[in-house]
Amino acid sequence: MNLDAMLRDKRVIVLCGAGGVGKTTTAAALGVAAARAGRHVLVLTIDPARRLAEAMGLKENGPEPTTVPPERLYADGPQGEGRLDVWMLEPRVIFERMVRKLSATESAARAILDHRLYRFLSELVAGVQEYAAAEALDSFLTDGHYDLILLDTPPSRHALDFLEAPGRLARFLDDRVISLFGPDSSRTGRLWQGAQALVGKVLDGVFGGGFAQEMRTFVGAFGGLFAGIRLHTERLRAQLASKDAAFLLVTSPEAAALREATFFKDTLLARGLPFAGYVLNRSWAREDGLAPAANLKPHALNAVDTDAVLALEHLAGVEDARATAHRSLLARLAEGLPLGAMAIAAPDAGADLEDFRGLVHLGEALTVA
Repeated sequence: MNLDAMLRDKRVIVLCGAGGVGKTTTAAALGVAAARAGRHVLVLTIDPARRLAEAMGLKENGPEPTTVPPERLYADGPQGEGRLDVWMLEPRVIFERMVRKLSATESAARAILDHRLYRFLSELVAGVQEYAAAEALDSFLTDGHYDLILLDTPPSRHALDFLEAPGRLARFLDDRVISLFGPDSSRTGRLWQGAQALVGKVLDGVFGGGFAQEMRTFVGAFGGLFAGIRLHTERLRAQLASKDAAFLLVTSPEAAALREATFFKDTLLARGLPFAGYVLNRSWAREDGLAPAANLKPHALNAVDTDAVLALEHLAGVEDARATAHRSLLARLAEGLPLGAMAIAAPDAGADLEDFRGLVHLGEALTVA
């Protein structure tokens, strides 16, 4: 399968890789290509560079995805049926959406959102980008509003932890905590009641009188969400292990980035997730049309011209050696790939990729590779 077929067939593509390899730009370019091919696309990103965000028309911390204007998406021709939305993941917004969705009524949601302990918990979760990625991805996949979702994961080895994040939240306030603080605990033993009283006394002493009762009220309200959180975890795992999903590893020729890509590949295969292949960014693997500087020698009319041509010959030799090395690297990445996986090189377009036209050109280059 090539990238063009992947963009047309998949429902979700997750991009992983080290920081600084162009992962966010690649996600944006693929989103542009898929939308221009007629699909309704959402790109979920963590923290895009300012110029890239401006090129996409992305609103920071917006409560809903931002739609790229059709006149920008189709600036070079007639408007098509595709649409591109972009959203910068904001954990606080996503956490509140989750509470409202899982609560039985608006008053039940408000009982949680207005509680002072919710502010503490939301601050705790707000620092976990992986949770935001998991909840947002599950929510949008379940809504079915988009044909394709591209997720730009956090730039770290823990990026794939978003698969476990909802489960970690459920374990943060698991059944034992509910038993200890829940208002309707079914445990009536003298030892258990003594433990409740002791914990309540300690909490009231540390945080002030009445804190233990506040905790019981909050856990009683929040406890009703746990079944939904666990369902999200199981549902997302199933979706990301299905034939509708693909994990794409973005890397660069630098040794550290390649080590991270190998780590991600091994992790994906160990978890039984659909590894789709590599995108080699910032490489010269596709620069096979370099003109020999020696062709300029007949035009050297004096010693200054000759020195300039010699300098250009040296630079051309350096560039040719780099292109040869990067093509060899691409060939090594392609060795031993699972059936259907790919290794492709993105053209090195530099700063042009932060312009929307550059994203269009990159998307076209990737999908015809």
